[in-house]
Amino acid sequence: MPIFLRRFARQVRTRLAGWRLPLAIVLFVFATSWLAMSLVEPADSELTRPENYWWYFVVTAATVGYGDFFPVSGPGHVVGAYVIVGGIVTLTLLFTQIAEYIQSVRGKRMRGTVQLDLADHVVILGYTHGRTERIVAELTAEDRLRIALCAWEDVEQNPMPEEPLVNFVRGDLTNADVMTRACVDRARTALIDGRDDNETLAIAVAVDHAKPDIHMVAALRDLSRREQLGYVNPGVQCVQWHMPSLLTEETADPGITELYGRLMSAAGEGSTFSVRVPPGFPHRTFGDCQTHLGRTFDATLLAVRDTDRLAVSPHWDHPVVEGATLYYVARERIPANRMMAS
Repeated sequence: MPIFLRRFARQVRTRLAGWRLPLAIVLFVFATSWLAMSLVEPADSELTRPENYWWYFVVTAATVGYGDFFPVSGPGHVVGAYVIVGGIVTLTLLFTQIAEYIQSVRGKRMRGTVQLDLADHVVILGYTHGRTERIVAELTAEDRLRIALCAWEDVEQNPMPEEPLVNFVRGDLTNADVMTRACVDRARTALIDGRDDNETLAIAVAVDHAKPDIHMVAALRDLSRREQLGYVNPGVQCVQWHMPSLLTEETADPGITELYGRLMSAAGEGSTFSVRVPPGFPHRTFGDCQTHLGRTFDATLLAVRDTDRLAVSPHWDHPVVEGATLYYVARERIPANRMMAS
């Protein structure tokens, strides 16, 4: 007999696993307690009437007990205690199931297996310990960008669970499933940081397939591979792999890479130059120098160096002393002897 009971109990637990078990218990307790209460309470009892008993059962099982209905007989009190115990068991099972469900969802998020619900976010494809944390820290410094971090399957769980703006996706980064779960089709930017340039190229193909018009930034160890990436997407911005800060700048503010490239070139559209402040130069603040260079030479002042200190885009009233070095962007170099021009 004990063996039979154990097998029966095991089958019941198996069939009623999950959310059905608390429901089955509460229905069983409700039906049996109502029947028992009808047998032991007086025939004229208001408690056992259908429109009253369900209310009594709910408040008693929940251990609230308003006292508007209650048993008057001794056996009725026993049935009431049975309802209380049944309610406590049901609530315990229910809360346990809720906790397990929440833990299960959290575990799936930690393992990167859930479908995200993001839009206008940044998708980072590829994870390198230390490097990716630095990139994410710079991207989230202003608390305005949400991140979908996608990593290969060897990264078993979210490496940055303490970052509220980072959502994790795990899988094959060249697979359409990862693109879907990371909401690439609704993202503003895809930052591809592969383990090598071949991997970066393969990921770029998947991203372009998911959203051809996305702002795509790719980190390359060999910049000569940018031509191949251009075949995938002509608008892709390629950045040297060892310059993660430039990666984040291009990701947050599209076009920065192109701007830096033109500033460092001699294409005639504007290059960066420097000039020493000559003796007797009348403009003694950064703002005055900015106005003078702009109006006289169509130049834009970027920074000033006084002795060993470089001030980039300082305050308008920043002092400019004789002999300081001014750094500016212009179509051509301004000779020092022309600096005094009014």
